Amino acid sequence: MKINYLILSLIIIFSSCGTKDQKPNNSGEAEDYLIVSRDRYKDGLYGFWLGQCIANWTGLVTEMDKIGNIGEIKTGDFYTRKDWGKPDLPNIWSEGVPSDISPTIDFVFRDSTEIWGADDDTDIEYMYQHLLHTHQTSMLSPGQIRDGWLKHIKSEEENYLWVSNQKAHDLMRSGILPPATGDPSNNEHFDMIDAQLTTEIFGLFAPARPEIALKMARLSIQTTARQNAEYISNFYVTMHALASKVMEKKSTSEQLFWMAQEARKVLPDSSYSAKMYDYTHKLFKSGIPWEQTRDSIYFRYQVNQEDGYNITSSNLHCNGCFAAGINFAASLVSLFYGAGDLKETIKIGALAGWDSDNPTATWGGLIGFMIGKQGIEKAFDRSFSNRYNIHRTRQNFLDGGIDTFENMALKGLEITDRVVKQEMRGQIDMENNVWLIPIN
Repeated sequence: MKINYLILSLIIIFSSCGTKDQKPNNSGEAEDYLIVSRDRYKDGLYGFWLGQCIANWTGLVTEMDKIGNIGEIKTGDFYTRKDWGKPDLPNIWSEGVPSDISPTIDFVFRDSTEIWGADDDTDIEYMYQHLLHTHQTSMLSPGQIRDGWLKHIKSEEENYLWVSNQKAHDLMRSGILPPATGDPSNNEHFDMIDAQLTTEIFGLFAPARPEIALKMARLSIQTTARQNAEYISNFYVTMHALASKVMEKKSTSEQLFWMAQEARKVLPDSSYSAKMYDYTHKLFKSGIPWEQTRDSIYFRYQVNQEDGYNITSSNLHCNGCFAAGINFAASLVSLFYGAGDLKETIKIGALAGWDSDNPTATWGGLIGFMIGKQGIEKAFDRSFSNRYNIHRTRQNFLDGGIDTFENMALKGLEITDRVVKQEMRGQIDMENNVWLIPIN
């Protein structure tokens, strides 16, 4: 059977990332293939980095401003939609001084004369992409991860690592290799947020094939996470892989809800992360405002410690405000109520509380991938800087650490080429610039 790939590629370049077709395999049996435009995918990868940076820096304005006080919620304990555009309030570290990023709770942009700064929501993903590209591999080894961390992460001065990432780095310096660096017997912070913000990108390297994305991401996730923190990271990786499986005539909102429901399947039903998902989804479907859902999550999990989420009784600093669980639940609030609208999703994520730059960066990057560079510019009715300074937080990269989203997207595309050929046994049609991805 001969397929007119040129016609199909023209269709998908101007409509979506992928479309489905059939092609005989070596035994003559029909196989389902997803045909994906490499041009469209490269634009999506650009949108991923740009969307992450906008959302990350917007979320940093309110990061740890509102983490709740155990007991009855009082006025001012959490932000609401009415606080958007109003003065930013101090966070838990700032000794009464508001954010120096923005005096008001609002979007943070960098125009063409400026450079986006790296942060911990983007820099380790950047490092993992660099390592995959440099080593020409789809699967990083324990030694490659260890050597990359030690080369590119500072040890003696401010290194922008937190809780489990910092512990893993310390363990690597003492000679311990991943995945032992995330084992609960070595790393007491194994249930913190860290892996959620450092591994989502692996999903984008395995278009429409979450099982391969999870295989690629497993060691990097286990570098810092186990149990629910690992399950939640798997959820995010799965969603990013499914973003390539575009369904015709479905809106961004409809596709995101489908992706989330599919990713729910990787959360063990007995886990608190699964129960958090189900509870948050149920409240959303009830039609109550997002603020009420956020408050209900706070009471259920931080005050009453239900569904096995017992962080409060652990008496951690800031009541576990860095924990995987509560920030996962908060991220679901912005995902469900944002309903695929980039600006609204970032707004809700920034106002929801706790480690607010993490959910915003996650969904800003995912929606940015789905709508691409032009979709982001259309959403905000403006253009943005395309430059990124990895040396704000990391070290020992080329060109003084200044990179561009075009170059970052190209590296991601080259990694995905390798994954399609080696891990998926797919094909690259360079004449029509498409991938043929087996999805049987």
